[in-house]
Amino acid sequence: MDDRKKSAAEDAEGPDVRARIIAAAAELISAGGPDAATTRAVAAAAGVQAPTIYRLFGDKRGLLTAVIEHVMKSYVSKKAARKPHPDPLQDLRDGWDTHVAFGLSHPGLFAIMSSELHPASQAPAVGDGEDVLRRRIRKIALAGRLRVSEERALGLVRAMGTGAVLTLLRQPEGERDLGLADAAREAVMAAITSEAATPANTDVRALAAALRASMDRINVLTPGESMLLSELLQRIADVE
Repeated sequence: MDDRKKSAAEDAEGPDVRARIIAAAAELISAGGPDAATTRAVAAAAGVQAPTIYRLFGDKRGLLTAVIEHVMKSYVSKKAARKPHPDPLQDLRDGWDTHVAFGLSHPGLFAIMSSELHPASQAPAVGDGEDVLRRRIRKIALAGRLRVSEERALGLVRAMGTGAVLTLLRQPEGERDLGLADAAREAVMAAITSEAATPANTDVRALAAALRASMDRINVLTPGESMLLSELLQRIADVE
């Protein structure tokens, strides 16, 4: 196709075609995960021909990178614009909670971003998000409240935060243990600072966990009673 015909074809597609394709791919990923965003499915959802996707994005990897870049730019800009909490530790906690909420609301994209082996995980906006986290950790260090290196703190927050979200995503949506993310957050805070919040009723929780672990030694209860007691003990052990 000569330049004149190519230009005419692009004009026919309209100036918003790229945004339309990205939006269609994002919706497919949200509904069915990365595998749902096939070139054919995206083209049909966006109302374009498959060659248009290849021309604009190169291949599916290029398209996924563009989708992540689009979603992450909006997320990171809001994250960076949020007024920081005056306490840098609480500011990190708030950032953690925002990260968990984002992951749970974008499961397909989060799965891609969490895979270091996927080229789309290297989208520039993903790095921008990490820079925001670095700045939060630097503030804790400047306040003299970080007890490990900044790199170690960054690694722990990333590993635990990603692991917590992926674990929750594996659980049925209506049965997710959201307290798990809070517990992981406080475990990280305890590891990188000496000022982590102390959970209430620590002794009672420990006793409940110990008793539940010993349930197989108790033979005076009926199966139904054992099941009920185990459930109650688990709730006590996991209470925040």
